[in-house]
Amino acid sequence: MAGYLVDDTRKVTTHRLYEMKQSGKKIAMLTSYDYSMARIVDGAGVDVILVGDSASNTMAGNVTTLPITLDQMIYHARSVVRGVTRALVVCDMPFGTYQIDPQDAARNAVRIMQETGCDALKLEGGVEILPAVKLILDAGIPVMGHLGLTPQSINKFGTYAVRAREEAEAAKLRSDAVALAEVGCFAIVLEKIPAVLAAEVTKSVDVPIIGIGAGGACDGQVLVVHDMLGMNKGFSPKFLRRYADLNEVMTDAIGNYVTDVKSGDFPNADEQY
Repeated sequence: MAGYLVDDTRKVTTHRLYEMKQSGKKIAMLTSYDYSMARIVDGAGVDVILVGDSASNTMAGNVTTLPITLDQMIYHARSVVRGVTRALVVCDMPFGTYQIDPQDAARNAVRIMQETGCDALKLEGGVEILPAVKLILDAGIPVMGHLGLTPQSINKFGTYAVRAREEAEAAKLRSDAVALAEVGCFAIVLEKIPAVLAAEVTKSVDVPIIGIGAGGACDGQVLVVHDMLGMNKGFSPKFLRRYADLNEVMTDAIGNYVTDVKSGDFPNADEQY
């Protein structure tokens, strides 16, 4: 591989992410929800692919991430894993599968790992979910944490505004990050928090910190692939950089196809048997 593609084609592991933090190498993470997209994302050199519960929004059209089910997440994760050779594949545990009973959480985690072949799981929350995290880790399953704006708790927050601006919430986030790292999480996502706070947390723990709307001091960054490719025009937060306008490219391509079919231009003599 050359250019923007990585030279190291070895499978990314949780240990390699730790090494990347120690050596100051940034971690690139994107979402994927299906085989075709995962092949492209993996081939472009992304280090971590998140099978996010954001599939509830991007793939199913739901307003929040809450409606997506365990079976649906398993379907998406299994599809992604089939398309990946290098990236570490992390699957979100959906709402309701780990918040109530730690034993249930461990059973659900084992099921996801068995039925998808993914490499790790991601859970939202701090000290309140530590019992579930511990049991999942005890089962030999790597866990990525997620703090700050946690979309599964949107009904509690009541807004998608920046989190932890006030000192009380910032202090809890700091202590939650330390607790998740100490219990054994291999990385933590920080979503939509002040950049200064994210920089503090990144320095305070040994595990990689992946930011989304959390500033440039984090050890890596994650975006939703549909957003950064410009497929989703209805979402334009401050932290999003669009690297393409696939909405326009795809609309033009499909529109040209419709025109050619209706005019009789497609298929032509060379496009038939």
